[in-house]
Amino acid sequence: MRGDSAQVRYTATVALIVALGGFLMGFDASVISGVVSFIGPEFDLTPIQLGWSVASLTLTATLAMMAAGPLSDRLGRKPVLRIAAALFAVSALASALAPDFISLVAARMLGGFGVGAALIVAPMYIAEIAPADIRGRMVSFNQLNIVIGISAAFFSNYLILRLGSSDLAWAQALMFSEWNWRWMLGVEAIPAIIYFIALFEVPESPRWLVMHDRDDEALRIMERVSDSRQARAGLRAVHDSLGAEASAAKAGFRELLRPALRFVLAIGLSVAILQQITGINSVFFYAPMIFEQSGVGTDASFLQAVLVGLVNLVFTVLAILMIDRLGRRPLLVFGLTGIAVCMLLLAYGFGSASYRLNDQAVASLPETLERGSFAQLTDETYDSDVAFRQAVVDAVGLEAYEDHRSELTSAAISMNPTLILAGILGFVASFAISLGPVMWVLFSELFPNRVRGLAISFVGLVNSAVSFGVQLVFPWELETLGSSLTFLIYAVFALIGLAIVIRLVPETKGRSLEELQAELVKA
Repeated sequence: MRGDSAQVRYTATVALIVALGGFLMGFDASVISGVVSFIGPEFDLTPIQLGWSVASLTLTATLAMMAAGPLSDRLGRKPVLRIAAALFAVSALASALAPDFISLVAARMLGGFGVGAALIVAPMYIAEIAPADIRGRMVSFNQLNIVIGISAAFFSNYLILRLGSSDLAWAQALMFSEWNWRWMLGVEAIPAIIYFIALFEVPESPRWLVMHDRDDEALRIMERVSDSRQARAGLRAVHDSLGAEASAAKAGFRELLRPALRFVLAIGLSVAILQQITGINSVFFYAPMIFEQSGVGTDASFLQAVLVGLVNLVFTVLAILMIDRLGRRPLLVFGLTGIAVCMLLLAYGFGSASYRLNDQAVASLPETLERGSFAQLTDETYDSDVAFRQAVVDAVGLEAYEDHRSELTSAAISMNPTLILAGILGFVASFAISLGPVMWVLFSELFPNRVRGLAISFVGLVNSAVSFGVQLVFPWELETLGSSLTFLIYAVFALIGLAIVIRLVPETKGRSLEELQAELVKA
């Protein structure tokens, strides 16, 4: 019994080390949320350039996802993870030191290769080393670490912002105030270096070793995670699996387009698009900017972003606990209903806001703004953020507006910011308990064995492409369409998605893959 405990501890330790890749992926993806408010004015970025600084990471991550699997088959799982850790560290430091917009985007794109590699190889490695009876729990470490990484990035950004405004001598010496966004990006190098070093304590994947005729090494590793009998049985199972894969003809993309697969492919594509087009990455990657639009100020907006991360973590854990009890379809219906309601709430909240600068509000603005410039705006009421922005830009210039966006909005806006906070947190909770985890579970269940890998890669690529587009255009939407119309569009997509789920998506809970294939894939 003691040996069993030691084996479980060893497996859990290895899985936790490898799952740090998930933490870094979540951190790297969402740390930019705290940066966008500062790099826009510093580098004089257009809305599309600002969107590109966020979305560029997703672009290279998608490319890395396609290459990481074949590369890990050639080099090994462990070397590819070490390369990913090095990319995270170099990207963090290069982003922090970026002298201009092009350098920042290039550094972010470099980190995207690490994100894509970690997303594919980390869960693959854990699944290959963990015994079957604890594999689900071990693999879930990676998904949980992604969510923890997102939360850690929000908290880290807030902490750096607070240190920048503190009187602490060491914080002033490290220039947390002047270099706040650079510290936000650069701090990721610390866990990345820890990850790189810790990976030296991790063995190579037994499956990869067997693939390369290194059975003795594979058996020694498998005996560390299970008893000798199970290890030898596992080794035979790997050989049988590899033999079956070698004898089976590889499925081509044309096979996905067969009439028999149209139904399951339509479901997969619908869910893949729906997960991103309802705006989740707009919230994760621009959370402080959204909260600033409600007039709460910079510090409060970063604190509220921390709440976004915590809610995401809590409801992701709840989804993991409930997905096999309640089923996939009920969670999707509940979550999409919540997403639609919360997006309509946000559209109403921003749509009912008004903007008015009276003499007292103008007097409260930073001294760097010329008071006389606001004479024509004083006591004028604007019914939308777009109209108010344009009036201020006409009066003081675009650069002055971008430098003091938060202060100007806070001074002029009349709305209920609690409504916005409730809408955002409700949206994140609804997503985290439904579309977030359920999509990947559905993908693993819908497609037949023969085309599963190809099909998941294809719908995953579509999912990433939609994510890239959403991130890219969000700043442009806010500036051109306004906050209210932007969130209304997301609500409409959620309602359309709800109708599609009710009409098309089957319940897969408790049903074998063979049963699902017989029902959904028509001969």
